[in-house]
Amino acid sequence: DTLPYSIRVLFESSVRNCDGFLVKETDAMNILDWKTKQNHVEVPFCPARVVLQDFTGIPAMVDFAAMREAVRNAGGDPVKVNPACPTDLTVDHSLQIDFSKCAIQNAPNPGGGEQKPLARLSPLKPPLRKPPPCRGHSGCRGPCEAGRSPGPFPAQIENTPILCPFHLQPVPEPETVLKNQEMEFGRNRERLQFFKWSSKVFENVSIIPPETGTAHQVNLEYLSRVVFDVKDFLHPDSVVGTDSHTTMVNGLGILGWGVGGIEAEAVMLGMPLTLPLPQVVGCELTGTVSPFATSIDIVLSITKHLRQADVAGKFVEFFGSGVSQLSVADRTTIANMCPEYGAILSFFPVDNVTLKHLKHAGFDKAKLEVTEAYLKAVKLFRNYESSSREPEYSQVVQVSLSSIIPYVSGPKRSQDRVAVNNMKSDFQACLNEKSGVKGFQIAAEKQNDIVPVQYEGNEYKLSHGCVVIAAVISCTNNCNPSVMLAAGLLAKKAVEAGLEVKPYIRTSLSPGSGMVTHYLSSSGVLPYLSKLGFEVVGYGCSTCVGNTAPLPEAIRNAIKQGDLVACGVLSGTKNFEGRLCDCVRANYLASPPLVVAYAIAGTVHIDFDTEPLGTGFNGKSIYLRDIWPTRQELHTVEEERVISSMFKELKEKMEKGNKRWNLLEAPESTLFPWDLKSTYIRCPSFFDKLAKEAAPPRAVENAHVLLFLGDSVTTDHISPAGSIARSSAAAKYLTSKGLTPREFNSYGARRGNDAVMTRGTFANIKLLNKFIGKPAPKTIHFPSGQTLDVFEAAELYQKEGIPVIILAGKKYGLGSSRDWAAKGPFLLGVKAVLAESYEKVHRSQLIGIGIAPLQFRPGENPSTLGLTGREQFSILFPPDLLPRMTLDVKTSTGKVFSVIALFENSMEITLYKNGGSLNFVARRFL
Repeated sequence: DTLPYSIRVLFESSVRNCDGFLVKETDAMNILDWKTKQNHVEVPFCPARVVLQDFTGIPAMVDFAAMREAVRNAGGDPVKVNPACPTDLTVDHSLQIDFSKCAIQNAPNPGGGEQKPLARLSPLKPPLRKPPPCRGHSGCRGPCEAGRSPGPFPAQIENTPILCPFHLQPVPEPETVLKNQEMEFGRNRERLQFFKWSSKVFENVSIIPPETGTAHQVNLEYLSRVVFDVKDFLHPDSVVGTDSHTTMVNGLGILGWGVGGIEAEAVMLGMPLTLPLPQVVGCELTGTVSPFATSIDIVLSITKHLRQADVAGKFVEFFGSGVSQLSVADRTTIANMCPEYGAILSFFPVDNVTLKHLKHAGFDKAKLEVTEAYLKAVKLFRNYESSSREPEYSQVVQVSLSSIIPYVSGPKRSQDRVAVNNMKSDFQACLNEKSGVKGFQIAAEKQNDIVPVQYEGNEYKLSHGCVVIAAVISCTNNCNPSVMLAAGLLAKKAVEAGLEVKPYIRTSLSPGSGMVTHYLSSSGVLPYLSKLGFEVVGYGCSTCVGNTAPLPEAIRNAIKQGDLVACGVLSGTKNFEGRLCDCVRANYLASPPLVVAYAIAGTVHIDFDTEPLGTGFNGKSIYLRDIWPTRQELHTVEEERVISSMFKELKEKMEKGNKRWNLLEAPESTLFPWDLKSTYIRCPSFFDKLAKEAAPPRAVENAHVLLFLGDSVTTDHISPAGSIARSSAAAKYLTSKGLTPREFNSYGARRGNDAVMTRGTFANIKLLNKFIGKPAPKTIHFPSGQTLDVFEAAELYQKEGIPVIILAGKKYGLGSSRDWAAKGPFLLGVKAVLAESYEKVHRSQLIGIGIAPLQFRPGENPSTLGLTGREQFSILFPPDLLPRMTLDVKTSTGKVFSVIALFENSMEITLYKNGGSLNFVARRFL
């Protein structure tokens, strides 16, 4: 009764899966004794299922295919190589924005009378044409026009609708979506065929085809069970996923978090995750939310509080009177952000609010009754109306919802919050500050520079702070109707007031699923978003992972000419410098309505309280307060429009797939027929030395330092996910295979090709290697003294038989979980990383691939030890290696110092001795 609810889920799993080998009785008893054992023992956890997205899912499935090949070659039966745990893979990260703003039309004036002036139409748009009729039902009043919404939202403009707003029936999709879908299937055919082969030959694998939704959104809306019912045997739903946003499901009371692809593969093969029995931070929510604060404001405020509370590596569990005021959409938005403040997960136990949501989401009465009865029987249901005592927590953090005001985050890190009313002064301070985590070091005499630019026949003026990318995207917000509807209602009021968005701004709307488009369309706000340029470009991760089409050439040249600090504003969770576009130096995370507001303003260098967004009809100045939707407006639309039919239609769409996917042909052989000419799918070399018995770990002798890095090196720095630069080693490889730059696609799309991904390792243009002294994907090959691409230097070291290591500062491996951030360095020949500290998931991934994570002792670092990085290093690993053992490191200059081997338990040491988890698992089939 006193255990935190999240710990109760771990306890139930240990009891149910106790086999005396992988899960022992002592493990269950340790969890039950959580109060005294927390943070002192390791415990196993067997998730109920695994969720993959295609960027990280394709290397996992390629590894399975390669494992089948290796097991066959070693004399085993390849048919036995299957996921033992139910696995769902969503193809959602292959979308790129090739087309935008290309399907906006004028609609007839439905209300009669004098029509207001229409906003400017892009010359890229097709000629005006009659709206398509609504199909497949009767009783419609003529052609269904998205500009003729029922109720209190009459529209003045129209966009080819997703749904008939009168009957919520489907009609042809916008031209933008269809064009992007066609491009997606064309450039990713090989990958999609591989995925379809996987779904045919592997047991326990299901593939969610492209254009269905993002992995975390599909997980939330479709795959989540809350309670598993397997042949009348009930147990809690739980999940791990290769997407950092997997934590979103904790808002539904489903324990889940993101892991690396290597760890996910082990779970898929029936191995438990091993984790330190976590401390649980209780986050008490009190007070009432301000009417002007969105869920994103709540998220960022809680992020700040929990960062200050140091919750890294801990569970967070929410309780208090404020929790019952939050909808499931609010909770999932909050839970989704937990990787950004370092917690493993943020858990909201199932309560009456959850059950009400499940009813709207399509759970039938019988399933709801079973779910409620089961959760109450095993004490996993929270009833705020009862007088039962709260669980005991490791510590308690209090957050008053009443104190929360609107914020954005940036310009380079999500943890750097800026109050909207301080945005102008903060950006000015960033221009003045030295280059670093916030500063841009712009000379005072250059800060007011204006660069005129001709675009589409008109002259515009760019300056520091100009917005050139504005993206309402999928990462955080689509699970919450209120923030997306707020953007739509703000757009509606803006259009009606006569406001516009400048045509050179790269605007986009990339919903997480069709459900989001559904409620935006049925509520009558989609045409207004389209009018401002926020047109649906497709379904999947786009701008957030760097999949943004290049800015117009004239705009790029103007930014470079004036050395301007141009800005991107997005409603996502990642804003690392250079992630969106190499010429966009400042990136701010904001709620969807603020993304629209900053796009209209055209700059972040604005005080919304005193300066207008722009000039409307009749020359009237329009301020943000004039068009900001009230909470009552939002609640009215949400209640009337966001209904259970949306979830029903989404589920039907997922189960039927789409025409292109259904017609796609794929092989059905037990072993995948590798195409040696393929530039997308290659059999990786991880199993080349697979033998029945593992060899003892070898000493690292006379290793050179491949890279000498500083603090906060992210997985984006290590393994980029965006476009492939034309001058990169990966580009040279693809060019040698006969591809043109237009055919390069992205690193994320080519994760099934180890040759591309190895060349892409440390290829980020913002990588700061101390050997070079400026951001560049370069290093020094010390035997020759040459400055080379990182891959070229590593290739030379391998040819010479010289091992390499990496020196780094604090928080190495920060950011999204990304298995190639470990696999890539391994294939470059990296034997160990010496860092001051690590991001938890990345540390596990290094071990899982066979790289030793070594940590400098407290108070020591390369600087205090007098290391230049030009020495050669030797490290001996004893046969009786123990968790957190101290090892001696000897350098070629005679210096000797000690480091800590960051293995947390005997299982991690076993994995390391086996050359990583892939080889450890493969040996089980021999």
